[in-house]
Amino acid sequence: MGQIKKFGIWGNTDKNIFWETLPNIIKWSENKNIQVYLTRRISEYELGLKYKFSIIKSKNDIKKLDFMLVLGGDGTFLSCARAVGNSQTPILGIHLGDLGFLAKVTLQDYISRLDQLISKDFLIEKRMVVESRIKKNKKELKYFALNDFVINNGDSHRMLSVLMYVDSQFVGKYRSDGLIIATPTGSTAYSLSAGGPIVTPKVDSLVITPISAHSLTSRPLVIPASSKVLLKFENISHPVLFISDGQMHETLHPNSTIEITKSYYKINLIDFKNLNYFQMLTKKMGWGKRGEE
Repeated sequence: MGQIKKFGIWGNTDKNIFWETLPNIIKWSENKNIQVYLTRRISEYELGLKYKFSIIKSKNDIKKLDFMLVLGGDGTFLSCARAVGNSQTPILGIHLGDLGFLAKVTLQDYISRLDQLISKDFLIEKRMVVESRIKKNKKELKYFALNDFVINNGDSHRMLSVLMYVDSQFVGKYRSDGLIIATPTGSTAYSLSAGGPIVTPKVDSLVITPISAHSLTSRPLVIPASSKVLLKFENISHPVLFISDGQMHETLHPNSTIEITKSYYKINLIDFKNLNYFQMLTKKMGWGKRGEE
């Protein structure tokens, strides 16, 4: 990243704290003579009508920006990552939520962190993206996710029976309420709450975690990111729900198949030298507190 001349703002417009923080960021950008771009959602919101900045209309607009600044929780961050896609534009998150792992900056230090960007005192961390190819009714659908793909039984509340193959080798039959295929980034999200392991971002892998397994032998599995995962459904007659990053939904038929691989592109996250992944985990997870109070 060269000299910063323009950046985009992506935010959770439903949070009051977003609108309280936005004027400070705009003031900072004006002081630094940096051009601001806003999403259409921000600019068309009642509180955003007073801001007359350029509008982000497409991925091509994002590609021209020096970085995207996200204000919100992990859900907001994931929606921005999906819009950024393969454009390579770096993302920096200011955390406004209760529990999140993607935004690295807090409301207490965001101005100083933005100043670090100007002085080029930052790192670029590349995060793996996972890709799915779904065959449904002779059509092929493609989805990408930074966190995870989830397959569950939707509203039927019936057991889901999934046959899983890794690199054409049969792994087993998962009888459960669903299945999570997560990246290392997503290992601290839904997969973790379902009993999956935490995998640090530099470990190039995929995590497969059953949701409420109906067998004690069904356990989370960590496989190389270079693997090709194939999922088929057995002995089910009800529709199956496929969810990408908790936001994009697709209803599948019992004869649908899902192929999951590592994507050809990665998401660039802005990081800083004095931020420690394990310190963040300790803080977010509350590790080591028992017996210390």
